[in-house]
Amino acid sequence: MRQHRATNWSFLLKLTRWTLIYSYLLILLTNCGKGPESTDGKHVFRYNCHEVLGSLDPAFASDQATIWATTQLYNGLIELDSNLRVQPSLAESWVISEDLKTYTFNIRGGVHFHDHELFEGGKGRILNAYDVEYSLKRICDTTDIYNKGIWIFKDKVLKDQFGRISDTCFKAVDDQTFKVYLEQPSPHFLQILAMPYAFVIPHEVAEHYGREFRSHPVGTGPFKFSLWEEGNTLIFLKNEAYWKSNSKGERLPYLDAVQVSFTPDKGQAFRSFMLGSLDMVSGIEFSFIDDVLYMDGAFKENIESKFNCTKIPYLNTEYIGIQLDPEAPCYKGKDHPLLNVDFRKALTYAIDKNRLVATLRNGVGNPGNHGMVPPAVPDFELNKINTYQFDPAKAISSFEQSGWKGRALPEIYLTIAKENKDMGEFLSKQWEEVLSISIKVQIKEPKAIRGLANKGQLNFFKGSWLGDYPDAENYLALFYSNNFTPNGPNKTHFKDDTFDSLYLGAAFEEDHELRYRQFETMDKLVMESAPVIVLFYDEVVLLSQKNVSGLASNPMNVLKLEATRKK
Repeated sequence: MRQHRATNWSFLLKLTRWTLIYSYLLILLTNCGKGPESTDGKHVFRYNCHEVLGSLDPAFASDQATIWATTQLYNGLIELDSNLRVQPSLAESWVISEDLKTYTFNIRGGVHFHDHELFEGGKGRILNAYDVEYSLKRICDTTDIYNKGIWIFKDKVLKDQFGRISDTCFKAVDDQTFKVYLEQPSPHFLQILAMPYAFVIPHEVAEHYGREFRSHPVGTGPFKFSLWEEGNTLIFLKNEAYWKSNSKGERLPYLDAVQVSFTPDKGQAFRSFMLGSLDMVSGIEFSFIDDVLYMDGAFKENIESKFNCTKIPYLNTEYIGIQLDPEAPCYKGKDHPLLNVDFRKALTYAIDKNRLVATLRNGVGNPGNHGMVPPAVPDFELNKINTYQFDPAKAISSFEQSGWKGRALPEIYLTIAKENKDMGEFLSKQWEEVLSISIKVQIKEPKAIRGLANKGQLNFFKGSWLGDYPDAENYLALFYSNNFTPNGPNKTHFKDDTFDSLYLGAAFEEDHELRYRQFETMDKLVMESAPVIVLFYDEVVLLSQKNVSGLASNPMNVLKLEATRKK
């Protein structure tokens, strides 16, 4: 078993039965002298990660496991508050040029990296603008084939004569001043800088460890790395020198440590939470959902009496995707019902999305009766896009207009993941009841579905889009024709010249209100062509123990523990 250690601590974590079985956690501490049942009055926050954690390097923060972990260790120039509004972080302030293409950041003074032996005297040195330059250039390194973060800057920052990201697009002017040069204005660029990919790291530590920086992380965040037994446990300790304080001047964080376990079985982890071995759980394993929620989405009284309960909109849209390219490998000819817009509309009108959310998800989520952009996106007026509510009469009428009513349909398979099998069966039954057509459900692994859809080998598949940043553009990028898979996220190969023109215009539009009106028009254009069937807009369900406070939920479901308390 690979194990990484960085530091000792002054107390012994309490070993519960659950911890002994699943975490193999024992931190030997100096000056404790109290046995395994004591934490010496320290406050340890415990959560479970069911995914495999592959790295603690923010350059690889493409999944929730890595995002949650790295958020505790690092900071970026910018951060988002609980309402997804841009706030200063390592950048104390900034100025944007009149042409909106140059950003000048004033780097916050007095911020220290975590202590590390590579620093002079082993003490964390002060952050400077050159660290920011190094960090952002590092994720744009095209020689690193494993680099997952380059896409956040690729179409935004200044390019050289060969169309590559310019070496001069990121520039430290002095210790406190950092500049970014864009190719074109980008209204959501500050939101991009809030992504974990753009977290700041110290160059000497990253260069020393190379690829192994993944297990030797050093940042400026509220917690510092202590131990990682891969697949078993991960421990962070309080950063005593963290630069943030609360409104009363009290230094953050309040917690003494964070312990992460790695139980892949969500049901098992949920039982551990119910027994008090975990301090929080995000998302409810659906085998337990009837124990937690009524069908209208309200928490049951016994759950509310025992735990802190939160449910808020999530930046996630769940949908059925339909391949529109008649030349795609999944089609043997151009005469296929899924290539007919009226047939696609018939399928959409035939789904009772309110019933789907109520019966399959106990009210977790909002029915997808609007466009692709979810209600969690700030400022987007969802109610202006009213489309495809359950309407059997319109479903039958659209079916007739398609010319396929009464004709022998080819076999149509909805490809869906095993965890969504009940949803697939629900949809199949709806289409049979309303339209008297048979659509079969085909089960595949999520990774296989993504791969086959990207190659145009699936014409009818379950998909989802979790926003990378809180802007409507991120969802509408799924329909921009230059984003056709496998080189972009447009799996349906939707193409519309008017949409493309609006998409490009909105990317550079300075007027926020006008920009969002353009987005609304684009979303309506997509819905009129029905390349997707929007099923529902997801919600974050967060439960925590009653002795936990300050655990704020947010529409991106990012775990931030710097202001969390545990009694």
